[in-house]
Amino acid sequence: MKYDKGQKTIIFVVITTAFATTFAGSALNLSIPDIGKEFGAGAGLVGWLVTAYMLTVAALSVPFGRIADLSGRKRILTVGILIFSLSAAAASFGISIWMLILLRVMQGTGGAMIFSTSTAVLISAFPQKDRGKVLGLSIASTYVGLSAGPVVGGLLNHNLGWRWIFAVTAAIGFLVFVIAWRKLPAQTQEKTAADCYDWPGSLLYVGMIVLTMYGLSELSTDPVPVGMLAAGILLGIFFVRREWRMKEPVVQIRMFRSNPAYSFSNLAALLNYGATFAIGYLMSIYLQVVMGYSSQTAGLILIVQPALMALLSPYTGRLSDRISPFKLASFGMALCAAGLLVFSFAGRETPLWVIIAGLVITGVGFAFFSSPNTNAVMDCVEKKDYGVASSILATMRSIGHTASMVAVTAIVSVYMGNQELTEASPRLLIKTVHTAFLIFTAVCGAGILISLKRKTKQQERK
Repeated sequence: MKYDKGQKTIIFVVITTAFATTFAGSALNLSIPDIGKEFGAGAGLVGWLVTAYMLTVAALSVPFGRIADLSGRKRILTVGILIFSLSAAAASFGISIWMLILLRVMQGTGGAMIFSTSTAVLISAFPQKDRGKVLGLSIASTYVGLSAGPVVGGLLNHNLGWRWIFAVTAAIGFLVFVIAWRKLPAQTQEKTAADCYDWPGSLLYVGMIVLTMYGLSELSTDPVPVGMLAAGILLGIFFVRREWRMKEPVVQIRMFRSNPAYSFSNLAALLNYGATFAIGYLMSIYLQVVMGYSSQTAGLILIVQPALMALLSPYTGRLSDRISPFKLASFGMALCAAGLLVFSFAGRETPLWVIIAGLVITGVGFAFFSSPNTNAVMDCVEKKDYGVASSILATMRSIGHTASMVAVTAIVSVYMGNQELTEASPRLLIKTVHTAFLIFTAVCGAGILISLKRKTKQQERK
């Protein structure tokens, strides 16, 4: 099928922003030590360059998704690209660690506006029979960004300095902004007279997400994070009670009860991201400490997984237009569980090909899960709610990532106390890896059961 100019523009804008947002994050991770050294910032403070962005995206995606559904997605997407690009350009001239953290909050605001609208803009412009195909292209671009980030970011950081990572991100962003502003077709919103924005509900949601995610990420015996987590849960209870009564809520809470396919699809995403996010972190340490590879070699080995995701996602997305996406997503989760189980047996004498096989299995599994599961989620909602639906799915990803690292931190503290992973003995590290991946395998197994319980409208048609 041939696409018109408007559809081609949408594809270009969405896949390029998907690349830029993930490239910026994965590339910046490599420069964190150099930024801390330049500004004399400790590990805790410089870590906020990552945390501030993550919290901002998670907290604001759903509110911006609702605003976009009511007022126009093109406007929110275009402004988001501009904010993201301007903050990246300003960060390339950063003069203090606090300035960079503030600019990362601004960049997270732009990122939230992008994440809450890009998927909705994309699928709104294409017939249902092509939805999986275009979703696959977008998700593939995300994984290309994740794959290219460490390689290109490492080269930029080593040869030109960390500021160039922000500069390159800004250049890509400004190019996309100009194209989006001038050529992105407007999309009519299905507004009614009752459409009004629930500001109190949005504030409750933002407070709930920030307090809960920060409390989880810093969870320890310290009473402050525990108190913040408890406060976040309490705000969540108030949020659910309020939204249940609202005629035009920020989030259609009733849909989680009345639409099991929608609930199970989001829960499956949460479990899958929670089970798989720590693979790169744990296996990077394992390859260096236990197997003795350099950080560069370890990075090249680990790139196998996102490279396969990028390669296969367009095909699995297209496949989900013909086969019920819940079946493909369930199959993908089963492969992820199998790959996690392979990692749980990694030891000192494990051949490298076994580790690569595990990366291949999880890479293929995630490709089969991600595009079809997104397709299944969007099939559960009406067009007017695409923005909020895609935002909630993005929030499930963020919470899953946070929960995954919380689990790793807890397991490390059991086996090693406060000892750094890079300084741990291979024996203790292997125990940590075994325990973590056995738990993640069980989580993924639960996700398979959840995924199989879905029944989408596409399933009924097929």
